Amino acid sequence: MTSTEAITESEDSEPSGYAAARLRLLQEKERPGPPRRAALATLTDAWLTALFTDAAADTGVRRAALVAVGGYGRGELSPRSDLDLLLLHDGAAEARAVAALADRIWYPVWDLGLALDHSVRTPGEARKTAGDDLKVQLGLLDARPVAGDLGLAASLRTAILADWRNHATERLPALHELCRERAERRGELQFLLEPDLKEARGGLRDATALRAVAASWVADAPREGLAEARRVLLDARDALHLTTGRATDRLALQEQDQVAEALGLLDADALLRQVYEAARTVSYATDVTWREVNRVLRARSARPRLRALLGGGRSPAPERTPLADGVVEAEGEAVLARTARPEHDAVLVLRAAAAAAQSELPLSRHVVRHLATAAKPLPVPWPAEAREELVTLLGAGEATVPVWEALEAEGLVTRLLPDWERVRCRPQRNPVHTWTVDRHLVETAVRASSLTRRVGRPDLLLVAALLHDIGKGWPGDHSVAGEVIARDMAARIGFDQHDVGVIATLVRHHLLLIETATRRDLDDPATVRAVADAVGTAATLELLHALTEADALATGPAAWSAWRASLVTELVKRVAQVLAGEAPEEPEPAAPNAEQERLAVEALRTGEPVLALHTRPETPYEEGAPEPVGVELLIALRDRPGVLPAAAGVLALHRLTVRAADLRAVELPTELGESADLLLLSWRVAAEYGSLPQAARLRADLVRALDGSLDIRARLAEREAAYPRRRGVKAPPPRVTVAPAGSRLATVIEVRAQDAPGLLHRVGHALERSTVRVRSAHVSTLGANAVDAFYVTDGDGEPLSARRAAELAQEVEKALG
Repeated sequence: MTSTEAITESEDSEPSGYAAARLRLLQEKERPGPPRRAALATLTDAWLTALFTDAAADTGVRRAALVAVGGYGRGELSPRSDLDLLLLHDGAAEARAVAALADRIWYPVWDLGLALDHSVRTPGEARKTAGDDLKVQLGLLDARPVAGDLGLAASLRTAILADWRNHATERLPALHELCRERAERRGELQFLLEPDLKEARGGLRDATALRAVAASWVADAPREGLAEARRVLLDARDALHLTTGRATDRLALQEQDQVAEALGLLDADALLRQVYEAARTVSYATDVTWREVNRVLRARSARPRLRALLGGGRSPAPERTPLADGVVEAEGEAVLARTARPEHDAVLVLRAAAAAAQSELPLSRHVVRHLATAAKPLPVPWPAEAREELVTLLGAGEATVPVWEALEAEGLVTRLLPDWERVRCRPQRNPVHTWTVDRHLVETAVRASSLTRRVGRPDLLLVAALLHDIGKGWPGDHSVAGEVIARDMAARIGFDQHDVGVIATLVRHHLLLIETATRRDLDDPATVRAVADAVGTAATLELLHALTEADALATGPAAWSAWRASLVTELVKRVAQVLAGEAPEEPEPAAPNAEQERLAVEALRTGEPVLALHTRPETPYEEGAPEPVGVELLIALRDRPGVLPAAAGVLALHRLTVRAADLRAVELPTELGESADLLLLSWRVAAEYGSLPQAARLRADLVRALDGSLDIRARLAEREAAYPRRRGVKAPPPRVTVAPAGSRLATVIEVRAQDAPGLLHRVGHALERSTVRVRSAHVSTLGANAVDAFYVTDGDGEPLSARRAAELAQEVEKALG
């Protein structure tokens, strides 16, 4: 029986009781948020007080109290919250009487189906348990008497607070470590698509930890916006409990629209953005508070030694080391010099931020707050010094992030760059992305900072990295919208007309290289010429190459690999030749490498497929290069119908996930002096689970699939029927299109679909059934998304007519539907 059913049943038998009143309260629409939580706590207090009073009178226990702890102690009862209760007694009553008193309280709670976290202790036992268990001590810091001997409860809370303050030097580091471990397990709430509102970093647990730090009197958390952030997270949890009917804190994708509606928000994105903003406030307060705690504890430990060295005299004032004009280092933070005048120095905000980041120091919270209220606004366009300081800040690498977050916390980023507000805390629904839009932009600049030696204009690279996705959140293609916004922002920052044009081009085409390299035939002159026309100059190409890498690295591990890097590098090399006027109109197809040539010769000699499965790279990766996902599988065989669906089907049967693939035809001379067509398939595959199959088994099944003795489609269907996959989030439908002007030599069919076992087999089968020839194929998988391009011709080797190409796209899309 669910808790809701239990409550309803209790209401039927006791209409005027607690259960009925609780149910009515939770169904009220007029009293959401803090008023409802407070009302629920008050209602529960009254009910428990009546239970305790009757039970104490019947059992004869006199010196006892019922104490609420944890969230209930704070009066923050969500619809499905546990009741955290401590039955406190002085130890004078018989154990049997105390146990009877406890039963008279606990069982009615259980009978209603409510979750209960309970304990029975004397004050001494409670203090000892708190001393041994940090989590118990944290709960008792919020102890609140509900019923019984209020003096007994008050004396316990006083003692617990005194113990907490007296042992702060040991307990606070333990609490900090507890918070860090939880953050590593649960992730950062402000970036998760399905965040845990309570346990993730920046969630309700961290907000409670800040209360505990404040109670120690060692440091206090920044109060600006913190109460509102707690309210937002608690309101979201309340709505989640009510819409799901469960005691859950995980904001799952399928629940987000309902929760948003319950909170009166536009949609799930509006909900996530509001939750992310609250989590960001809590996370920043957490960082600042723990930094202050560590500073105070270090000072306390160093003070006795310093006094001994100075013969008991006063401690010297902390050193102030100059960092930049108006900025110094003091006690491990970047602060303003005593002579700094932010009301007269418009560049001071950026100068202080750049100095802090370049020195790998945090920017003092007090400084940021002072700058937010006193700093003189920058003129538009910015002076050259301001532009240089922004570039310096962006070029500081990882140290840029905490400084940028400090500026964000006080609204300074949107004051400097008003268009930033549109991307701030904006969620990204594509699971390939690790970060929100704004954090992704900063992370891209961080990645770009390590590539500045590869370009002639590192300032343009860093600013383009910061702005490349600025169009997200606007209607239409974000690259097109972003080009317009980036022009305005670059002009605001103070770049001249030429540099503004370069930045706009980089933003407009920031996906061009990776999409072309992984989805187009690089041996086709039209492909390379189209990129050259879009880029325009060798200098812009150089910048775009670096931006492409930085963007992919900042996106997530699925977006970049050694294979993608090599394809982009090859494309850049060919485009550079075109821009230099050196590229031939009809370049020779790229020759097979030594390994591919060896396999092709063996396939030609035997007339059978030849496979090579490399679980380790043939050559070591370059230092610092990202390791590719999966292992390499090479297949060589004579050209014949059905190769692609057969090979892809065999891989699916063996539960191999295709991360990337490349198919191309090559010609080799025979012993008779003629030429033979062979197909080379290069795969990057990973085992869905378990170990990799043997290459011999793959080859045997491929031979059977090609000669018709292995029915791939039937075997896949049997397995799907026997082991149906767990239904997850509903994915968008597949989309198959004809790429306009994709190639002069073939028709390019683009497939975008949710990755699934057998997907490539179904695509290949649909193409074979349509009697077209696959000249080459380029397959890539980004997270759960498959993005594939197939270069096809008719039987005579010519591109398809526009009408036939459109029909083929519809046929493939239907096969995937």
